[in-house]
Amino acid sequence: MINDVRQAAEVHRQVRSYIRTIAKPGMPLTQLCETLEDSVRKLIEARGLDAGIAFPTGCSLNWVAAHWTPNAGDKTVLQYDDVMKLDFGTQIGGRIIDSAFTVAFNPRYNPLLEAVKDATNTGVREAGIDVRLCDIGAAVQEVMESYEVELDGKTYQVKPIRNLNGHSIGPYQIHAGKSVPIVKGGEATRMEEGEFYAIETFGSTGKGYVREDLECSHYMKNFDVGHVPLRLPRAKALLATIDKHFGTLAFCRRYLDRLGETKYLMALKNLCDAGVVDPYPPLCDNKGSYVAQFEHTLYLHPTRKEVLSRGDDY
Repeated sequence: MINDVRQAAEVHRQVRSYIRTIAKPGMPLTQLCETLEDSVRKLIEARGLDAGIAFPTGCSLNWVAAHWTPNAGDKTVLQYDDVMKLDFGTQIGGRIIDSAFTVAFNPRYNPLLEAVKDATNTGVREAGIDVRLCDIGAAVQEVMESYEVELDGKTYQVKPIRNLNGHSIGPYQIHAGKSVPIVKGGEATRMEEGEFYAIETFGSTGKGYVREDLECSHYMKNFDVGHVPLRLPRAKALLATIDKHFGTLAFCRRYLDRLGETKYLMALKNLCDAGVVDPYPPLCDNKGSYVAQFEHTLYLHPTRKEVLSRGDDY
């Protein structure tokens, strides 16, 4: 099990190292995502649910903090002044590596990226068996808020996004029930031996609070849902595709397109309305603000923690 996840982590490192060399202003985000995803499939030797991509490639820009990936026909192009969060996942045997970094070409954003990298590293450093989740949040907030960034003559204190969290990870379950806050005042629940965690922090020049906005691209089958009778034959057929190719792993519309599914939006809405599939729309701070993210996956061994996704880059 641990060797599987170490292998998934090595694929993550190699893919992100390659993507950093090709992500440049002027590149369409669809091309960026497809190149990244094809690289994962090739390196991990993708084989259905046994190994492959763990969730859609997030390439959220600027005030969009998370859960944005292009849908078919999207013409968004990466710009010199963009702040892009690249959040992608690999999995082998359902053991998921969830790790993210931020790409910014303009050096004016460096203090923002440094703040968030430092905050994430603080969360990683504080994590451990019997550590209270609320204590990690307090430590992260203190570090994050010690930074400021100057943009267009205005100085912003970097704010943690208070309604975004790290999370425990289970087999084929990206959010396994425990949340790791990035502000003080969270739950006193403790970390336990044998758990996997994604430690992620988000820093913003905006409100430090996200809301759902924009067109949805991310979806995931409800992990706990039993058999739900579906009337629409089209919805039944789409669910069969989802069960076969994604199970309880997250997917996006592009992944359905790639499998040859067409005219599925009504059926997908039907599955969402029935509670079988949950939509995960983009999460956005104030328009005009900038958000950065860094994230690592770690495992709590009996006497040590292993930061599985750590690399030379972050």
